[in-house]
Amino acid sequence: MKIGVDYYPEQWDRALWKSDSDLMAKTGVKLVRMGEFAWSKLEPHDGQFDFEWLDEAISTFSRHAIGIVLCVPTCCPPLWMYETYPDIVQVGPDGNRIQTGIRGHRCLNAPMFIYYAKRITEQLARRYANNPAIAAWQIDNELEAYPCTCETCRGLFRDWLIDKYDTLDNINTAFGNSVWSSEYSDISQIQPPTAYPKAWQNPALCLDFARFSSDTVVKFVSDMSQIIKLENPRAKVTSNTFFCENAPDYYKLFSVLDFTSYDNYPPVKLSGETEEMSSHAFELDFMRGIRQRNFWVMEQLSGATGSWSPMGATPRPGQIKGYAMQAMAHGADTVMHFRWRTAVKGAEMFWHGLIDHSNVPSRRFEEFAELCKTASKLSVIETTELISDVAILYSPDNYWAFNIQPQTEGFDYLKQLRYFHAAFTRYGTNVDIISPTSDLTKYKAVVAPAMYIYEKAAAENIYRYVIKGGTLIMTNRSGVKDTCNNCIMEPLPTVYREMIGAEVSEYDPIGETEQTISDFAGNKFTCRQWCDILKLTTARAYAEYKDSFYAGKPAVTMNRYCSGVTYYVGTVCKMDFYESLAGNIMKQTGIPRLKDLPKGVEVTTRTNGLDDYIFFFNNSEEEADITLPKPMYSIIDGNEKDKLTLMPFDMDIVRK
Repeated sequence: MKIGVDYYPEQWDRALWKSDSDLMAKTGVKLVRMGEFAWSKLEPHDGQFDFEWLDEAISTFSRHAIGIVLCVPTCCPPLWMYETYPDIVQVGPDGNRIQTGIRGHRCLNAPMFIYYAKRITEQLARRYANNPAIAAWQIDNELEAYPCTCETCRGLFRDWLIDKYDTLDNINTAFGNSVWSSEYSDISQIQPPTAYPKAWQNPALCLDFARFSSDTVVKFVSDMSQIIKLENPRAKVTSNTFFCENAPDYYKLFSVLDFTSYDNYPPVKLSGETEEMSSHAFELDFMRGIRQRNFWVMEQLSGATGSWSPMGATPRPGQIKGYAMQAMAHGADTVMHFRWRTAVKGAEMFWHGLIDHSNVPSRRFEEFAELCKTASKLSVIETTELISDVAILYSPDNYWAFNIQPQTEGFDYLKQLRYFHAAFTRYGTNVDIISPTSDLTKYKAVVAPAMYIYEKAAAENIYRYVIKGGTLIMTNRSGVKDTCNNCIMEPLPTVYREMIGAEVSEYDPIGETEQTISDFAGNKFTCRQWCDILKLTTARAYAEYKDSFYAGKPAVTMNRYCSGVTYYVGTVCKMDFYESLAGNIMKQTGIPRLKDLPKGVEVTTRTNGLDDYIFFFNNSEEEADITLPKPMYSIIDGNEKDKLTLMPFDMDIVRK
């Protein structure tokens, strides 16, 4: 288990490099990431390269056997490039070029940007790809599916559509362009979505443009990665990602890379509200699920955040170490903290690192040093992975489509996934978040929330899972749209209707209005946002509505289908309902449950096939006591224990 830091040698006097590397080695830092914003230092003038400073920086750290994660700096082209080739700047939905001055302005399709991006990548790869100090490569920085509307992107989008639909008539049919007299009579009339709200525009056009924008970033990453691989086929290449507004298809993006990397900034202030899921366990499980393998954290919380927004609170005692350990508990094999030292210049000077502006190591740094010591004890879990009984399905198409046409006040696609994730993990079970086309056969329960956009391969995969004996949970807003983002003219949930054994006779988008449902045992729960009024065919009612004109009608159903079981949740409830449903399903499917865990305590298990290692993380501001079912050996302190006492944000790892 490796702990690293993000470092910017180009921002610091050379005299600091040696003292910093000495302190890193003493502290236990194993990796340093550098270079993602250094293009102007590497190529100060067109075609004039300066790698001597980078040679020296790499040598300074590698003499301590500190590995280097070398970044391709294409996020920030030099100003001379923007000046010479202004058409490499992205064009926004309003048709105007975005203002330069921060970072990430480049259009990933601009021919001259691609030329220079490939050239700087080739230069770096030729010089460093076979350098033993280089542990991994990072392409660009926090890439998004940028919705650029420049002339190059417009042309490529038209080509993309013709490749997909073959003819202009087929595009008109797929987009439903008979609405509002929108038929294209010439390919030049096809334009990307404008600055109007997406809900005012053609939903089929908007969804395809999101897909095109995602494919653009995937192609860019693939091209840059291949340049490095040509120099060293064994080079490990990744790109750091995060949950962003213009989220790409993470599955496609990381399919062309060697491993997933994530920038992890969990909240410092925890909400006391049950409905506010402030833990980053969901994000971490999501990242592991992208390739269904362990991953890296390329940026980890180190101090108070604040650049384009006012500063947030500083991490509480225990959070620097605890949140890094939480990432490991969910599959991170490497955690790199952003950043070693807080910047004294530039827009990010108040996005705090481990060492403050004083340049004097303080409480947070000492906690980081303790983390490094603890990580050095964890070699026994380096070959372990998480094996899960539960999977939750995430679809990029559904994410994009819900953003295009919001359904009702308060309805949020990702929050549907979060509710189920929080409910199952509350009982200490591992949960994978995966693609709807992934292999589902190994899971005892699968949750498919709001399968809004029909995808043939996904629907067939889900059906196969249930037919062969799986237990499935589906929710409202499933089967609503076809693959073009047009409504399907059948009773909802259309293609899934047979499997759930019920159909939606009517629905009520109630927004933030609260109503009540009652389950088969008489337990009452609050629902809101959406109410599917269900007509049973082969299913039985699991819960019924208690309010409105549909009082007494099914709200949640359970149906036995072939060898499997399908539950359908026709509304959106508060957290207690999902915990109750998850508990019942775990009992029915034989998934082990840990009962009566203290609030905020998270439990995950990593295994090497022989030994299981259970991570107990107290993600709360209160001390927590956990009684173990039998004495277990702690690999943190080397003692056998039958009870754990965890301070706030503390973790213990026991061998089962």
